[in-house]
Amino acid sequence: MKKLLNLMFHRVVLVGAAIAAQVAALIIMISRFGPYLPQFYAITTFLSAVVVLAIANGTSKSGYKIAWIIPIILFPIFGGLFYLMFGGSRTGKRMRKKMDSVRTKTAEALVSTESLVTEIAALDEHAGNQSRYIYDYAYYPPFRNTHTEYLPIGEIKFERLVEELRKAKHYIFLEYFIIDKGIMWNTILDILVEKAKEGVDVRLIYDDVGCIMTLPYRYDKKLEKMGIKCCRFNPFIPVLSARLNNRDHRKIAVIDGHTGFTGGINLADEYINAFEKHGHWKDSAILIKGEAVWSLTVMFLTMWDYLRGTNEDFDQFRPKEVPEYGECSGYVQPFSDNPLDDEAVGETVYLNLINKAKHYVYINSPYLILDSEMMTALCSAAKAGVDVRIVTPHIADKNFVHAVTRSYYDVLLRSGVRIYEYTPGFMHSKTFVVDDEYAVVGTINLDYRSLYLHFECGVWLYQTESVAQIKKDFLETLEVSTEVSLVQYKNIPLYKRITWSILRLFAPLM
Repeated sequence: MKKLLNLMFHRVVLVGAAIAAQVAALIIMISRFGPYLPQFYAITTFLSAVVVLAIANGTSKSGYKIAWIIPIILFPIFGGLFYLMFGGSRTGKRMRKKMDSVRTKTAEALVSTESLVTEIAALDEHAGNQSRYIYDYAYYPPFRNTHTEYLPIGEIKFERLVEELRKAKHYIFLEYFIIDKGIMWNTILDILVEKAKEGVDVRLIYDDVGCIMTLPYRYDKKLEKMGIKCCRFNPFIPVLSARLNNRDHRKIAVIDGHTGFTGGINLADEYINAFEKHGHWKDSAILIKGEAVWSLTVMFLTMWDYLRGTNEDFDQFRPKEVPEYGECSGYVQPFSDNPLDDEAVGETVYLNLINKAKHYVYINSPYLILDSEMMTALCSAAKAGVDVRIVTPHIADKNFVHAVTRSYYDVLLRSGVRIYEYTPGFMHSKTFVVDDEYAVVGTINLDYRSLYLHFECGVWLYQTESVAQIKKDFLETLEVSTEVSLVQYKNIPLYKRITWSILRLFAPLM
């Protein structure tokens, strides 16, 4: 009985009931126009036509446009209304205006390193161009004097994170999409509480939609009572709104401004294989120590200022001395991406890597929901003789999304792209490694949500010691993965391929 009551009063159920009530009220309201149905139908059809024209002439990607235009044309009474209520890919004006100050403060807090961009360009013009793009459009500069270590599995990231958290003396900043109670979070929480009692400034940001099934309502208030300052990104309310499209998908940990982590690993037990959810969970992260950690610190603080409505002096968090970590090779450029500036930084970074590759491009991604630009880049590189390989999951976390991922195999395979599925379970890592020179490790999936709707982050690496580590892990992953052939794809039942093709039309909405 207790479990039943907990389920009945779970906020997902309550919020779902509230949204269902809104939909029912809308239907009842429309039904009252019964005597005037022809006129009402004409008005809503006209509205839908206006919406279709607005979508067609907007700046959204073509795939996103098609995914909305089809249902609006099929259901003109509800289609246009639903798009206006929930379908906008753009954030509200108020949120955009508020985030403008965040961008300004980001640019002010990150000291110009124009000389480093020039230095990179002197080594390789293409590398210089990629670094300059990130600096000019995301405001995040490149750094030297930074040690990087690739962490190829969640268990290692957890071990290293715990080790570094215990060393904290001044502050701990954590920003995660998903937090779930269990071995991983309970261990970290105990350390956070202990550090807060010692006077360490402990702060946490979590995405409320990402944690809707894993954390109780207003968990932030509980953490505040423990001495942990906490913010929820986009608190989930029972109102149909386009704001729910925008989520904080970043995973950031910063300790004292000199040590930082990012990558695909959330704070939940499946990420460290303490709990088997979709077979063996393959994920990764990057540990950075040194000057480049300042960019991760600024990412966190700008989001904190936005959520709290504060205007803190970032310089007070700048480490007075950065410990020496031995000889650090290469250049490290953390960057952030957001849906507010109409600049798809994450996708452009990926496209630059693919388009400039000479020998190989190796990619790990949990999803393949590709727009025309990404599809063209991958296929063109493979056709030009570049060794393009992609590892995706064998066991799905979301069946319909996995079906859409597989729907892209046909064209990719025909173009010479080699595709592998991670046989032991679920591939959640988001990594690119190119030509033994470049790599990106971060939170950015190859899907529409990550590339256009979410707040994301990553680390661009050039000639660092970690590039070889990422390549080594990728090649070792291939050994336990199954390569998908074109013959195998053709042997998939026709009805499945047709279903996948239909789902693919609506992929941008997933």
